Amino acid sequence: MTTYRLHYFNIHDRAEVVRLIFAAADQQFDDIRYKRIQWTPYKAEMPLGQMPVLEYNGMKLPQSIAIARFLPKQFQLAADDNLEQAKVDTVADKIAELIVKYGPVHKKQVETKNQAVIQKLLAEELPQHLANLETLGEIYSDGDYFFVGNHLTWTDLFLYDLLETIFQHDDHILAKFPWLKNNRQEVEKQTKIMTYLKNRPQTSV
Repeated sequence: MTTYRLHYFNIHDRAEVVRLIFAAADQQFDDIRYKRIQWTPYKAEMPLGQMPVLEYNGMKLPQSIAIARFLPKQFQLAADDNLEQAKVDTVADKIAELIVKYGPVHKKQVETKNQAVIQKLLAEELPQHLANLETLGEIYSDGDYFFVGNHLTWTDLFLYDLLETIFQHDDHILAKFPWLKNNRQEVEKQTKIMTYLKNRPQTSV
């Protein structure tokens, strides 16, 4: 019997896209959540001394995006062919670029409680990244509201998760990006995702 165990802190952050993938697939897994004060004794048990880590039949796989690329292929949430896979990878890489830009600024804002540190990113850089994703959605979606293949893939969940954090600073950020707004609404309409969002633990993002 295939078993999945996800190790991470009791927050969203780097593990939430993985949890969303499990939810979309209606796949049971052990969601092992650590308090930060509990983490130190377990650190040496993780391959790179960090989390998230997915245990798949006992094999420990680190790196959140590697996990997020692996699981959809298990659950029909990946591409249907090589061309679709290239499109999925393109969208995922563009989202990852945005995380690289946004993550450190968000962390600094949280630590300093200074909203000004994130305003430049929100006003100048973030709209361009979202415009690029809007373009990819329009090109690859074939008139639908999922990024690739007229069906939900993990890239839709990847962006959904990132936007939850960005909405803390500007919940109208998608006003000028109708395709992305519709994409988010379509993700939320998925019955299994809807159930997960309603019932998941209330933690910080």
